[in-house]
Amino acid sequence: MHLRSFRPAAVRPRAREAESVLVEQYGDLVRLAHLVLPASLGRHRRVLAAHSLVQRALPRVRATPGLPTVPRPRGEASGRQTVQRSLLVEVLRAALAHGRRPRPWPARFAPSGALVPRMPFVVGLRMFPRSGGLDEPDLARRLSDMSAAARAACLLRAVHGLSDDTVHHLLESAGVADPAAALSTARLLEAVPGGAVAALLSSQEFDACALQVGPTDLLRRSRRSRLGLGVAAMGLAAATLVVTVAGDTTPGPSAPTAEAAAAPTNVVRTAAGVWDNTSRVDFTAWPARGSRVNDKKLLGRALSTWARPPAGSRVRLAPATSAAAPTNAPLLLYAGDGADRTVVLLYDGTRLARYSESLSSAENTELSVARTDDADVTTAAAVALDSDKSSTRYLLAPWIAEAGTRDLLRPDVLARPLRMSKDGVTEPVPTMPAGGGCDSRPVLQLRSSERIAEHHSFLLAGLGDLSPVHLTYTPLPGRGRPPHQPREATGTAALVAWAHQACALGSLGNTGVRAVNAWDFAEQHLPDGGGQAVWTCARADTWRGPGDVTVALRTSRDAPDAPALTVAHARSTATCSRFGQHIVATTGWRSPSGHWYVLAAGSRAVTGLSVSGSVSASEEGRTLALPAPRRPHVKVVARLATGGQLDAVSSP
Repeated sequence: MHLRSFRPAAVRPRAREAESVLVEQYGDLVRLAHLVLPASLGRHRRVLAAHSLVQRALPRVRATPGLPTVPRPRGEASGRQTVQRSLLVEVLRAALAHGRRPRPWPARFAPSGALVPRMPFVVGLRMFPRSGGLDEPDLARRLSDMSAAARAACLLRAVHGLSDDTVHHLLESAGVADPAAALSTARLLEAVPGGAVAALLSSQEFDACALQVGPTDLLRRSRRSRLGLGVAAMGLAAATLVVTVAGDTTPGPSAPTAEAAAAPTNVVRTAAGVWDNTSRVDFTAWPARGSRVNDKKLLGRALSTWARPPAGSRVRLAPATSAAAPTNAPLLLYAGDGADRTVVLLYDGTRLARYSESLSSAENTELSVARTDDADVTTAAAVALDSDKSSTRYLLAPWIAEAGTRDLLRPDVLARPLRMSKDGVTEPVPTMPAGGGCDSRPVLQLRSSERIAEHHSFLLAGLGDLSPVHLTYTPLPGRGRPPHQPREATGTAALVAWAHQACALGSLGNTGVRAVNAWDFAEQHLPDGGGQAVWTCARADTWRGPGDVTVALRTSRDAPDAPALTVAHARSTATCSRFGQHIVATTGWRSPSGHWYVLAAGSRAVTGLSVSGSVSASEEGRTLALPAPRRPHVKVVARLATGGQLDAVSSP
C-alpha cells in the first residue's frame, strides 16, 4: 500500500482548481491583503507581507479535503466560486491575524515539509505602490482610522461587488467578531456620490502588484558597510596580534564622539537623484548644494560651532530643541555665499542647523538649531537661508518644480512667480510683518514635481523659524458624507477661509510651529439679517508635539480680508486634531440691529446644545442663537451622537 492512497482522489483536481483561481484572482487577493494589513508595517513590508499571505493561502486551501465552509447565498454556483470564496477567507483570516503575531519573521512548515519564510527576501530594494492623485491619500487616512475588518468590508463591497450578506458570511468565516459593525462602518465611508470610493480603491495607490522600486537608505547602507569592514579588520587584527600593556592607564580609542562628528571629512552627502528614487521624501533626500560644499575649512568651522559654540557666537535654539552636539556626522544640505554672509546648512536626522558667518571674515558667527522630527514632502520643502527685516531667501527642496508667492489677504489675486537659482535658492521673499500691522501676509506657494505627485501645490508661511509653516484647510462637513480630512490650502474655499485667519499668523512667529490647519466645522444662519456665519478652528501643531487651537467666527457681511472674530482659545490640547474630532464653541454676538444673542455651534457629531448662565435653554441640532442681555456669560454643553457630552472650548 502506498501512502498516496490515503489522500482522496478529489484533492488533486481541487488543488489544480485552487491554483488556477489564485493565479486568476491574484491581483485582487493581494489588494485585499494589502488593505487589511496594518499601516504600521510600513509600505515596503506591507507589500511583501500581502504577497506572502496570498501565496501561503494556496497550500492551506488545497491541503484541506473539505474546503473551508463559507455559506453562500441561495442559487450560487458551488464549484469555482466556492474555491474563490475559500481563498478570500484564508487571505482575510491571515491578514487580520497578522498584527497579533508576537514575532514579525517567524517560519512555518508547509504541508510538504519545506520551510517557508513569512515574507519574500528582498535585499537593497524598497517596493511600494505607485502614488495616485490627491484624493487617494485622503481616502487612505480615512481607512487608517477604521478597523481592519471594516476596511475589508469596504473593499469587498465596493470593488468586488459582493452583497452585504456575502460579505457578512466571509467576515464571519474569517473570524471577525462583529461583522455587522464592520459593514456599518464601511457603508458610512462609501456614502460618497458617484461611486468615488470604488474608483479610488481600484487605483494604483492601493494596488500592491503595480509597484515602484527604489533603493534602501543608501547612507545607512554605506555606514553599515564601513562598520562591517571595520569590525572585520579589528577581528583580524585581534586574531593575529595580542598586545598586553601592564599598568598603562592611557585611555584607548573610544566610540564616535562630538569630535569625530565635527570632522569635515566625515560629513555625509546625498547623491543628486536620490529624491526621485526613494519612498522617504524628506531632508535625507536633499543633495549637497552651493558653491562652497567642498570648502573644508568652512565646513570645519560650522561643525565645530555646532559641537562647541565658541565665545561670542550667537546661538538660537527653537522651542524644545536640544543644544547637544550631533553624535554622528550630519548631512550637508548647503554651503554657499549670500548677499553679505556665508551660510552652511546641516541636518542630523532630527534637527536642522544653520551656521552663518561674515562674508569678509570668519567672524560674527551665528548658529540656529531647530527640530524637524518626521518632516515630509511639504514640511521639508523649504528652509530659510538668511533673513533681514523685510525679506527672506529660501533654499527649496530638489523636488520643487515651481515656486511663487501670494498674499493671503488677497485670495482672488494669483500667485506671483518666484525666481530661484540652479541650486534652489530663491530671490528675496517679503517677510510676514510681526506686530500689530496686518497690511499683507505673504506666503510661498510651491508645486511638487510630477514625479512626487501630480498637481500637488501647497502653501508655506515663513514665521521666523528655519522651516516655514505648512498651511492646510478642512472644509465644512457635507451632509451624509464621511468627515473631510485636511487638504492643501490652495482652493478657492481654502483661500477665502485663510484670508480671515491670516492676521493671526503673526502671533506664531518663532514658536516652533510645524503646520496650521483651518477647519470650518460649522455654518449658521444669523438672526436680524446677520447673514451666514462660519465657525473655524485653527489648530497650530508644533514640532515638539503639542498644539494650540483658536476658534473664530466670520460672517458673510465681513470684508474679504477682515480678521475673523476670535471666540475661544486653548493651549496644549488635542481638540481639532485626529485625536480630538469633536468641538463646540460659543460667543456673545451683537446683530446689525443692535440686539445681543448667544451663539453656539458644534461639529458634525453634535446632536444637541444646552445653555446655562445669562440665559438657559436646550435645543436639538448643531447650532443655536438665543436672545441675551448685553455681553452674556454662559456655559454651553453639547450632546454627541456617541452618547457623551462635550464642554465648549474656553473663551479667551
